[in-house]
Amino acid sequence: MLQSHLQDTWVTPTATDGSATDVHDAVTGDLVCRVSSAGLDLDGAFGHARRVGGPALRALTFHGRAGLLDAVAAAVRARREELYVLSARAGATLNDARYDVDGGIRVLRDYAARARAELPDAPQLVEGPAERLARGEDFLGVHLVTPSPGLMLQVNAFNFPVWAPLEKLAQAVLAGMPSVVKPATPTAYLTEHLVRIVTEAGVLPPGALQLVVGSVRPALDLLGEQDVLSFTGSAATAETLRTHPRLVARSVRFNAEADSVNAIVLAPDVAPGSPLFDAFVREVVTEMTVKAGQKCTAIRRVLVPREHESAALDAISAELAGVTVGNPAAEGVRMGAVVSLAQRDDVRRAVRRIAESGRFVHGDPEKVRAVDADPERGAFLDTLLVSADPEAAAPHEVEPFGPAATVLAYRDTGHAADLLARGRGSLAASVVSDDVPWTTGFVAETAAWHGRLHVLDSLTMGQTTGHGSPLPALRHGGPGRAGGGSELAGIRGVVDLMQRTAVQGSRRVLDSLGA
Repeated sequence: MLQSHLQDTWVTPTATDGSATDVHDAVTGDLVCRVSSAGLDLDGAFGHARRVGGPALRALTFHGRAGLLDAVAAAVRARREELYVLSARAGATLNDARYDVDGGIRVLRDYAARARAELPDAPQLVEGPAERLARGEDFLGVHLVTPSPGLMLQVNAFNFPVWAPLEKLAQAVLAGMPSVVKPATPTAYLTEHLVRIVTEAGVLPPGALQLVVGSVRPALDLLGEQDVLSFTGSAATAETLRTHPRLVARSVRFNAEADSVNAIVLAPDVAPGSPLFDAFVREVVTEMTVKAGQKCTAIRRVLVPREHESAALDAISAELAGVTVGNPAAEGVRMGAVVSLAQRDDVRRAVRRIAESGRFVHGDPEKVRAVDADPERGAFLDTLLVSADPEAAAPHEVEPFGPAATVLAYRDTGHAADLLARGRGSLAASVVSDDVPWTTGFVAETAAWHGRLHVLDSLTMGQTTGHGSPLPALRHGGPGRAGGGSELAGIRGVVDLMQRTAVQGSRRVLDSLGA
């Protein structure tokens, strides 16, 4: 039975009635662990975070909190090989594991460096110069940003069991806020091991980091006005949480980063066979195969000019044909399994629905050859490329959270912009073009529907960090279906977790605050 870490102690749940959930190896189907939160003292854990963890963090300056992030990063890096090994049980290749683990370490270090460069060596922040509020010179006003005396409840998705909690922890620690982490059940064993690494290193103050394995539904009724619920997961769950009576009644701050039907748009100027066209193909295939397509930012819709549709389908299919699927530990395997058999079945249902208006161009949702693995016991899928009617609803509404993408042919620029908007908001979209006037006009027309726009041209295709990579310096979130939330965004994301208060007074009082 997987343990939780509450009030600085590892605790075993008391589930004896068969209510625990079995978690299986994505590759072999073997039992990995059982998950339950039965009998856990969540009320005590929340109280411990507020009474012990919060005051310890708030007593430090921003620079002192940055030192904690560096220490956590060093502790995880020293034992990251352990996390790589466990990641294989979730179907991840070594590259997938590094994307998750090393990415989390980089975020910690980035935020530590930003805090030292952009924030004062003080426990609070005064924004901007003082504003004169009267005819004289003595009555002034500033905005004071202070830590909230609450906690962050992290509810994370299964696809990034290391990066996601570390990314949220980085901002919460800098904001002086303790974290209670709730991992998704299918990969909870990875987050549990991550927390063991951090707690065994002893680098955080007591109460600053706790872990709840299993359901936290009862904990939602424990949230208050100074707390933050930071959620990553499905749009449907985000909608349910947003309307939870406790969150509404207490105005609990809620941040959602939800799934979305992200897109890439090939502009009319990019000719098939050109270097930029080839870069476009690689971008699509990368997003379909990294972590077996299980990324909230992954490309699901591939918008191409009608005259280039056949060339795009042929080129993407040819590239996908070279992707070997199987046991992540086997030589030559480029893509492992999705996280579970249930997830495999969800993807199958989604792609079949999308293909009702078109056809499968590459792959078969029911058949896959898996190297060094049993394709029936493991949660394996082929790479699935669909050509669909762009006017059909399903390609814009249904997200196959796996190695699948749909090619949609557009008539003209206006039609392409309209198709993008039919996704009702997304985390990320890419635009591929060397036509600068076309690109700037298209970006201006479509930006409102996206949290991030990735522009790929001949100047950047050798340097790009890629469509699907959230970066600490830039906002990660999106409007509408994508949840309307925001993560990362540099120091802006830290300040978003704190309380901004307008303080009016004399110069000597404001000076004492650091104005």
